[in-house]
Amino acid sequence: MDNMQRPIKVLMLPWLAHGHVSPYLELAKRLSTRNFHIYLCSTPVNLSSIKPKISEKYSSSIELVELHLPSLPDLPPHYHTTKGLPPHLMNTLKAAFDMASPGFGDIVTSLGPDLLIHEFLQPWAAEVAKSHGLPSVVLFNVGAGTISFMFHMIKNTGNKFPFEAIRLHDYELAKIRKAADDSTARVNEKDRVLQSVERSSNFILLKTFREMDGKYMDYLSSLLGKKVLTVGPLVEDPSNTEDGDSIIEWLDKREKSSTIFVSFGTEYFLTEKEREEIAHGLELSNVNFIWVIRFSVEESVELKEALPKGFLERVRDRGLVIDGWAPQGKILEHPSIGGFVSHCGWGSIMESMKSGVPIIAMPMQHDQPLNARMVEEVGVAMEVKRNKSGELERLEIAKVIKHVVAEKDGDSVRKKTKEMSDSIRNKGEEELDEVAEALVQLCVRYREQSIL
Repeated sequence: MDNMQRPIKVLMLPWLAHGHVSPYLELAKRLSTRNFHIYLCSTPVNLSSIKPKISEKYSSSIELVELHLPSLPDLPPHYHTTKGLPPHLMNTLKAAFDMASPGFGDIVTSLGPDLLIHEFLQPWAAEVAKSHGLPSVVLFNVGAGTISFMFHMIKNTGNKFPFEAIRLHDYELAKIRKAADDSTARVNEKDRVLQSVERSSNFILLKTFREMDGKYMDYLSSLLGKKVLTVGPLVEDPSNTEDGDSIIEWLDKREKSSTIFVSFGTEYFLTEKEREEIAHGLELSNVNFIWVIRFSVEESVELKEALPKGFLERVRDRGLVIDGWAPQGKILEHPSIGGFVSHCGWGSIMESMKSGVPIIAMPMQHDQPLNARMVEEVGVAMEVKRNKSGELERLEIAKVIKHVVAEKDGDSVRKKTKEMSDSIRNKGEEELDEVAEALVQLCVRYREQSIL
């Protein structure tokens, strides 16, 4: 159809987290090679972190659009992101994001996009698109196992989830209930998710791949009555990541698959007790490690003071502890890495699978426990079991690390992870072609309706 020969203009609105903005940028890059022009919309503090990642190759097809949140007393502009955000301000950030809806409407009016791709916690985004006569599509930055479990709980209260591997422990349920009781959010999270999906088109996009998530994708499709399309892992090419040369040099001196990478993402800050147990677990494992520790901006603590007395001295020959940031993608791709101690955020899981690194799962919050159960079921991870109170214990940490990385019994996990990695790397562009075609047809249908 000649009225769609020009590039299709897509406005993207991810949630205000680096782990969400980054995969949207990766999808933008892929779509830009298929006659799409992308406007990626987020707060200035988020856009500043991804601007260097847009090379000259994409500079004419990907534009960054600033969304300004209202100025609230507790939420200055540098807090308009989840990165480093004190946990007690999360609901304030969500409220401010909601309050930016009118400004987002002005952006839609000014840019005149053909389509909106957005996340599942902002139902107002789909409503803004609808008011402008635009189709909208939800892109989930979470796996189908977790999303299908969530929608099953929403839609089939009282019925047992049909896949036994995906479950929550009593201490996790208690934590969720407490968070719900303490929440000051104005709108129920379940309602927000439902509204976002119901107001969007007849298909949804998932950052995953069928080899990992197939049966859950099918169940999710039946729950929602919508087609489920995958966009792959959406992992940034590690070669595009600058810095971290000293870490890579340190890894170069370690034997193949002899070292583990330890990181819990950008949004979770370990408690003193968790740091203590993890430190002793790493020490007891006798495995080489790189451990990235992050502190919230409100914490003022020296790295040495945050760890057990004498720990850094005792492990200095085989351990590297980093305060703040490390090039995760580059590290996971290094041949010396044999395991990833991870919180099981979905982005980290996708990176680990692409790199062929088995996971030592230590989920902390949100979707992470469900993600951990799913990857363990698939056979690419082993979870560190907690005690009945939900606490980590050093002996269990050491045991699982040694099992996955060093012992013969861990061969099956290592082999399965390698197979999964090969599957991802060998996949062609068919998935993205299907997604691009679905987006084009959606825009064509809306264009025809507007003409009529």
